[in-house]
Amino acid sequence: MSTTAIKSCSTTTCSFNNGGCTAFAITVGGTGEKASCTTFVALDARAGLSSASGQVGACKRLECVHNTDLLCTAGEIAIADDAECLSYEAR
Repeated sequence: MSTTAIKSCSTTTCSFNNGGCTAFAITVGGTGEKASCTTFVALDARAGLSSASGQVGACKRLECVHNTDLLCTAGEIAIADDAECLSYEAR
């Protein structure tokens, strides 16, 4: 199994978004009908890797069709401006 790449992230207020996701790995969580990036950090600084090559490290949304053993099996995901995982799809 390989990790899932973060295709895009439009959350410009996240410290890990610097031309794309620079976190080494994110966790997808949240509650209700929307899944979200719980690695989101709103600080007045940029952080993470020197290139935008973030991946999904874990997914806590057991009901998502892309979740197998707490790992994301989607080919890639997109994160919206409000840190919502746009690839989330409930079973």
